[in-house]
Amino acid sequence: MDTIHPADKSSGFSLPLDPNAIKIAIIGANGQLGSDLVRAFKNTEHEIVPLTHADIDVTDLRSSGEILRNIQPEAVLNCAAYVRVDDAEEFADKAFAVNALGARNTALICSDLNSILVHISTDYVFDGRKTEPYTEEDTPNPLNVYGNSKLAGEYFIRNILEKYYIIRSSSLFGIAGASGKGGNFVETMIKKARSGEEIKVVDDMVMSPTYTRDAADMIRRTLVKELPYGMYHVANTGQCSWYEFAGTIFETLGIKADLSPIKTNALKSKAKRPMYSSLVSMKLKKHGLEMENWEGALKNYLIEKEYLNERL
Repeated sequence: MDTIHPADKSSGFSLPLDPNAIKIAIIGANGQLGSDLVRAFKNTEHEIVPLTHADIDVTDLRSSGEILRNIQPEAVLNCAAYVRVDDAEEFADKAFAVNALGARNTALICSDLNSILVHISTDYVFDGRKTEPYTEEDTPNPLNVYGNSKLAGEYFIRNILEKYYIIRSSSLFGIAGASGKGGNFVETMIKKARSGEEIKVVDDMVMSPTYTRDAADMIRRTLVKELPYGMYHVANTGQCSWYEFAGTIFETLGIKADLSPIKTNALKSKAKRPMYSSLVSMKLKKHGLEMENWEGALKNYLIEKEYLNERL
């Protein structure tokens, strides 16, 4: 368990110093979003305590409670999640243990400590029947175990706490990659193209690709600016199909890939997924905050990874 103090200025983020410094515990700090949240808060006066799964298990109320009580954070950022969507259909107990009961446990501890909880949720709480982006006011209706477990976590938090931010995001890609999924979509596409594989990607499933660095920065702003507590959608603006996303990756990098479209039903996945899950935040706009479009976010990711400086 490491504590990062304000003197550590190694982050790439350039942020103004906040006179109202608080202590922030980040659960899942080595994950795709969690690692960028650590970077987002490093170059500020806030004291952050990064916690990995080796440090804290949100499914264990007693031990996680002891750990957080020892830290005494003013805010807890919970990125812990069971994200294997197809596996969740078979191992529902594991999905609900982390995504629902883990959220409940963290909320109970935050209530006891009078801490703010920032909890990460998903676009998969929706059924995909809309034809325009989902807002914070839309009614959830999950199609699979994963989505139901995440929605259950949301309900626990809303019933237990008043001081919370539930952050729904979509189709994340970041430098750290998702350990539960073996990387991220961008890296998978580049790897397949480099090896000359035939690449088939669904063209009938639409979402909002989201760069975790952008999401982390918006979460930081939400917390530091003390926006009203509640639900927020945090995703890069715009929408595309996974096929369009793949095509844009290759076009941006100048890669000639063997890419072709496929329909979702041809994949025969265990879990049913929403065919449309693009997110938009009406609440952030009211406070003068807006995410970058996904094309720009993808380019920034590729620059950070130094792919645009390579001969691919």
